[in-house]
Amino acid sequence: MPVNTRRSDDGETRIIAIEGRFDFSTHQAFRDAYEKDSEGIRHWVVDMSDTTYLDSSALGMLLLLRDFAGGDQASIRIKNCNNDVRRILTISNFEQLFAIE
Repeated sequence: MPVNTRRSDDGETRIIAIEGRFDFSTHQAFRDAYEKDSEGIRHWVVDMSDTTYLDSSALGMLLLLRDFAGGDQASIRIKNCNNDVRRILTISNFEQLFAIE
């Protein structure tokens, strides 16, 4: 499955790992990853260590996560991006909306 989730030991952080292509084909799985069983989640981590590709629909999905998680007050970190994925996030000015590590 291209989208895997787990909850941190303290129960307050949801880690969403994306494998392979992050595009419209992962839309429903990504949405389910942050919407289902989200009570008590205060922090979000999108782990892109295994993400090979990112397109504009993925950028839109990240914005939907941001809205779901509280907009400007959302605590979302995007981690472990490869150079190509990081370049797309930078060009899109996502470092102003998310903590990119």
